[in-house]
Amino acid sequence: MYNRSRAPLAAMALAASLSACASTSNMGESTAAGAGDPYGPYLSARLAEQEHDLKGAAALYRESLMLDPKNPDLLDKALLYAAVSGNLDGTVKLARQMVGSEGDNRAARLALAVDAFKSANYTEAHDEIAKSAKGPFTTLTLTLLDAWASEGLGNPDAALALLKNVTTQGGTETLASFQSALVLDLAGRTKEADTEYLKTLAAGVSPRAVEAYGRFLERNGRAADARLLYNKLLQDASVAPIAAQGLARLDAGTIPDRLVATPADGASEALFGIAASLTDQASAEIAVLYLQFALALSPHFDLAKIVLSDRFEALEKFDAAIAIYRSVGADSPYKPAAEVQVAVDEGRNNQTPQAIADLVAITTARPTDLTAWTSLGDVYRSAEKYPAAEDAYDHAIKLLNPVAKDDWPLFFARAVAEDQSGHWEMAEQDLEAALKLSPDQAQVLNFLGYSWVDHGVHLTQALVMLEKARALSPYDGYIVDSVGWAYYKLGRYDDAAKTLENAVLLVPGDSTINEHLGDAYWRTGRKLDAHFQWSHALAFGPEAAEKPKLEKKLQDGLEPGGDPT
Repeated sequence: MYNRSRAPLAAMALAASLSACASTSNMGESTAAGAGDPYGPYLSARLAEQEHDLKGAAALYRESLMLDPKNPDLLDKALLYAAVSGNLDGTVKLARQMVGSEGDNRAARLALAVDAFKSANYTEAHDEIAKSAKGPFTTLTLTLLDAWASEGLGNPDAALALLKNVTTQGGTETLASFQSALVLDLAGRTKEADTEYLKTLAAGVSPRAVEAYGRFLERNGRAADARLLYNKLLQDASVAPIAAQGLARLDAGTIPDRLVATPADGASEALFGIAASLTDQASAEIAVLYLQFALALSPHFDLAKIVLSDRFEALEKFDAAIAIYRSVGADSPYKPAAEVQVAVDEGRNNQTPQAIADLVAITTARPTDLTAWTSLGDVYRSAEKYPAAEDAYDHAIKLLNPVAKDDWPLFFARAVAEDQSGHWEMAEQDLEAALKLSPDQAQVLNFLGYSWVDHGVHLTQALVMLEKARALSPYDGYIVDSVGWAYYKLGRYDDAAKTLENAVLLVPGDSTINEHLGDAYWRTGRKLDAHFQWSHALAFGPEAAEKPKLEKKLQDGLEPGGDPT
């Protein structure tokens, strides 16, 4: 629903406006005589920050600030990390301290505006927004929040005028349209709200727009239109849970509330919309900040919890992600997905037995849950339990109806498990199926092409396939190695040596690639170079079964005309 191409610009603008880098040159300059040394907690806070330990950084920056209370950099950091760790009360206290010395501080004024929304004090929210410094991106945030403050003050026309200004910023038309629909809906201006909802959905389907409009139709006596909307979207995985829940309400004759029932909910929705657009790794912590503010205003905003957990996963903070996933409401349409993701993160967090147990329980309770079966296969595969992974992927693939081009990763994953289980013929069929669905997948082309080369079959076709993979991923050293090995097996030793030299440069320190290059050198008559590469291959820790083969090559070389493998 939001323009993702603008996310990196947004991230940089937010980072610049909300946080200043603490500098050791400022540390202790304002420390009173006899006060404690702030360096220890400060350095620990920097380490916590680097490791994305948000709560740890918040506590340590706060401790350092207590020892050096006039240090502006420490106050800035303490404020930012109190906010991203979800401590709104602590953030507000620090914000009040910040505006005493820097009246237009953006992070502080945003925090105070959020606190005012939470108290339904819309006059104060408007004042805090007005006092904030402006910037290219923060203007968007402040305009959206000011619109909801105007709505809270009983002036929806002023809110709509502000939202109309949002569209002049570029790439924000759909965001402005959705926010306008929510304002009009809350103001009871049904006909105008319907127009804006339809404009939003015409630009692209999103869970929040579908849920808001579906509830709008149900509340306004348009059950048939709501049912038509939900049935149309049941096959769209991104909104299917929303559609299913809506159909259940219609069947039960239950009338839902508005999606946005208060101006604070609207402000939360606006903050969520901005956070959802910040998808790059560099902006993960800024997205967390906005999501924490959104949840402070709407604690039961389950999609915000899902997105927040996803951002914690990007920071590899799996314990934090798991805790948030578990807080998703039992009756939420996102609960099944959250339960699966808890198990996935347990696997990522080296809790594989628990992850398997949880996913087995989920697939037993919900045998048609495609995502759960796929995740179970992935966990089994990462644990090298390949037959069990095959079985889980079998269940998942049987649930595909119909099979779509985006399903190729499932066939690829099952092929990996089948190959590791010694079922090459089955793996070959799945790899070919994956390529039929999506012909330009470099890793699939490489897997099938290299396997054919290794089995000594379809060598010419394999080389064509591998060259295509190299064109798609020219800097993947393993694919380049596969191409070189195909040349070698075809007896084109000079081409093999040149290609494998590039592979070694791309992936230095790989035993197999160095061994392949040594073999190619030997066949081209460069026997001293071959010994050098084989020695490297032996030093780089080959698999146990390969070690004696390398030692034999170092002693005897390759047999004339012998099998190069």
